[in-house]
Amino acid sequence: CALEDPFLELDLSDSGLTPADLESRSAAFSAAFEAMAALEDGALANQDEERMVGHYWLRAPALAPSDHISEEILATMESIGDFCGQVHRGTVKSPEGSIFKRVILVGIGGSALGPMLLADCFASRDRAMSLRVFDNTDPAGIDRHLAEHGSLGDTLILVISKSGGTPETRNGMLELKAACEREGLAFAGRAVAVTGESSDLDQRALNEGWLRSFPMWDWVGGRTSIFSAVGLLPAGLIGLDLRALLAGAAAMDSCTRQRDLTRNPAAMMAAFWHREGHGKGERHAVVLPYKDSLLLFSRYLQQLVMESLGKRLDRQGNEVFQGLTVLGNKGSTDQHAYVQQLRDGLHDFFVIFVRVLEGREGEDLEVEPGVTSADYLNGFYLGTRKALAEGGRHSVTINVDRVDERSFAALLALFERAVGLYAELIDVNAYHQPGVEAGKRAAKAALDLQGQVLGCLGKAGKTADEIAAELNAERGLVWEILRHLAANRGDVQGAGVGGVEGLRFGRS
Repeated sequence: CALEDPFLELDLSDSGLTPADLESRSAAFSAAFEAMAALEDGALANQDEERMVGHYWLRAPALAPSDHISEEILATMESIGDFCGQVHRGTVKSPEGSIFKRVILVGIGGSALGPMLLADCFASRDRAMSLRVFDNTDPAGIDRHLAEHGSLGDTLILVISKSGGTPETRNGMLELKAACEREGLAFAGRAVAVTGESSDLDQRALNEGWLRSFPMWDWVGGRTSIFSAVGLLPAGLIGLDLRALLAGAAAMDSCTRQRDLTRNPAAMMAAFWHREGHGKGERHAVVLPYKDSLLLFSRYLQQLVMESLGKRLDRQGNEVFQGLTVLGNKGSTDQHAYVQQLRDGLHDFFVIFVRVLEGREGEDLEVEPGVTSADYLNGFYLGTRKALAEGGRHSVTINVDRVDERSFAALLALFERAVGLYAELIDVNAYHQPGVEAGKRAAKAALDLQGQVLGCLGKAGKTADEIAAELNAERGLVWEILRHLAANRGDVQGAGVGGVEGLRFGRS
């Protein structure tokens, strides 16, 4: 299966797929193609939230189910381009008059992974601006980022959150605001929001006079948002060709709409996954890109694939515990790490190689007579692939000619469509995330309990058992909260024999 422009080829010669495998799944794929067509026509694919799923419209606005959506997409893309141009020309400056040279982005999940992948993948080029991403609420991590970054005087700050209420993103924003204040810098005049219309963040940006606010739409999920303002704004700021990104994704979308299974690379990829894992995700997908610039690719795919497919219930309400685990780092580094197990150990995986044909731009260096570093990299790929095949371990290879905006975007779009088709084969909803929402609710409950625990503490001191009984709360959870408070708050102390039963906690 090949795409000519940008060049991308799916090599299935070591996949083990047979005509019988494809024939046995032909009816299921016919239904999957119909479902994907309905999704692009505006069906309520995210039924939990009664939302359409329209990330494919971002690179083909004419396909959107209404003129209003098409016009919004086009207007936003034009607005992003105009804003990035103004920043690069120095028309938009910091409140103190400095030209913006660097960007800090605050987000989490899909609001961070896509921009992180873009920045890392294209970091070797001379970039218009550098990009750093805050994607956690770890205070030590935030301090490290700030120390490495230095002064914020020349820094534009992007805050990305659809609802505006995501705690990790809000915390990172507040940490950056405090850091600006410590330097005597204005925060609002260097801040840009990417958020839902009328969200808490949108209102904050309006009330505080932030530089700009760009939209996030409820029909674009976080893990498929890289071609929205979430990814395109940081991509434009660091100097990538936005038209080429969108064109590469659109080309792959067009290719993967084909209903001839053997000519559709996303369908063949999904068929390979399904056969290897017996339709139950029984084998892991190990992603091995043979290029340093794609180091974060497997991490990006972990969210795209695992959040989409990891579901307890199918769409009929049956308990199925579906999923597909994604692992990986990069070749040839991994030949000196876990490839030993892939070759000789547990056969609980299949491999997806990503091979970039171009070694480097410009003249190459011979490290041996007639042999370059790129030759070695290719040789290690060929050797690993052959060794796995000899051991009965199946793989596919995605070949691209080079890592540029078009091929990069086509690669991401290939996996987006493969995930959508595979989800149809196993009958799960790829476009909701009930487990993530459950985790958020549990975290909020833990923070509420922490406030209650603090309210119980006095100078006399109490044990975890006493506080749990007083609050009618889970003893183990109270104990973990007390340990956290004692380690991080100067006004909470623990004293006693040190065990959960004997240690008493007080508050000064």
